[in-house]
Amino acid sequence: MTAPRTIAHFDLDSFFVSVERLLDPSLNGIPLLVGGHSERGVVAACSYEARKFGIHSAMPMKRALQLCPHATVVGNARGEYSKYSRMVTDIIAAKAPLFEKASIDEFYLDLTGMHRFFDPYQWTIQLREEIMSATGLPISFAVAANKMVSKIATNEAKPNGYLHIPAGAEREYLAPLAVNKIPGVGEHTYQTMLQMGIRTIRDLSERPAAALERAFGKYGLELYNKSRGIHEGEVVPYYEAKSISTENTFEENKTDMDFLMAELVRMTERVAYELRQDNKTAGCVAVKIRYPDFETTSRQMAIPYTFYDDELIAKAKELFHKLYRAGQPIRLLGVRLSELTGEAVQTNLFQDTEKKNQLYRAIDDVKNKYGKYSIVKAGGLEADSTPEATLGGIEGKARKDGNRGKSD
Repeated sequence: MTAPRTIAHFDLDSFFVSVERLLDPSLNGIPLLVGGHSERGVVAACSYEARKFGIHSAMPMKRALQLCPHATVVGNARGEYSKYSRMVTDIIAAKAPLFEKASIDEFYLDLTGMHRFFDPYQWTIQLREEIMSATGLPISFAVAANKMVSKIATNEAKPNGYLHIPAGAEREYLAPLAVNKIPGVGEHTYQTMLQMGIRTIRDLSERPAAALERAFGKYGLELYNKSRGIHEGEVVPYYEAKSISTENTFEENKTDMDFLMAELVRMTERVAYELRQDNKTAGCVAVKIRYPDFETTSRQMAIPYTFYDDELIAKAKELFHKLYRAGQPIRLLGVRLSELTGEAVQTNLFQDTEKKNQLYRAIDDVKNKYGKYSIVKAGGLEADSTPEATLGGIEGKARKDGNRGKSD
């Protein structure tokens, strides 16, 4: 008989709020909102003191301030959020045999089989203490036999606590909880369930699978299984998606700065597009230069996680100017994005990015329909209008290093 899995779920409590308070202790104990300041701003996170007023993440900032006019709004520490996220990631990576970074502040650890050597629950408690000692951040976790139950239990353990749900006790543990505690049950589905008389996970588990399929389609069978604590999602190794890169070897060595800057823009735009297609963000950008004597140099920079062309292009240009030996001809130019994670735009919630997101979605829709070179930034036109006509260059395809798996 196969031994049950052991999955730990770690979640940094009110991560953005906690980082802001580390940077400025005067913010402790007051209603705190993290997000965009303008009329179109959105609450990325809020303190427990603010939640008492009915404020929640993703709420328009204007509405949040109506509910709590005396709240303090912050959100200028994007680089610090990434820094602390990396600190936690590094600690987990050094200890855990297999882990998945699900977001900037959320991790799954697969500890299956560790019971042969020591108690996984006690090991996880010690890991939590190490994280808190090293970073000063509060963090909650739960250990269970699958990802879904461990995630639900972590939310129940907050703030700054931990739980262990023994294998076989999943259904009993879930039964009294509100049905919208199940990940993926949004407001519309929740309201439909309430109309059906389903309020707790126990209520859901007592409905026949066929009835749930009639009400919710294919999702009904998934809900049927989840209500019984059944979930087969795998922990996807964090290292699988390592980098996306592209480089161009010129048939004629180049010294024209306008051309080189245009080429850098075009290449960065290309890998950023690939990044968005994978629904990933990058935490590091690198530029590579090869000179005619084949001497190759590169330089990289850690950045706040992003997938926006303009942010990545600015960093690539900065790296190029730090790296380039002025006046020297260049044989090859390359751009690489690494530290990839499926964090979407979490660290960009502090800017008013809805219009920006809409713009990039529209651009990508056109590229998907007519080809990735159907729209290029004006700064990239100097180098290339079609990939095959790179002024005689030999264009390297955007390369993705490392295997990728589907995250649950």
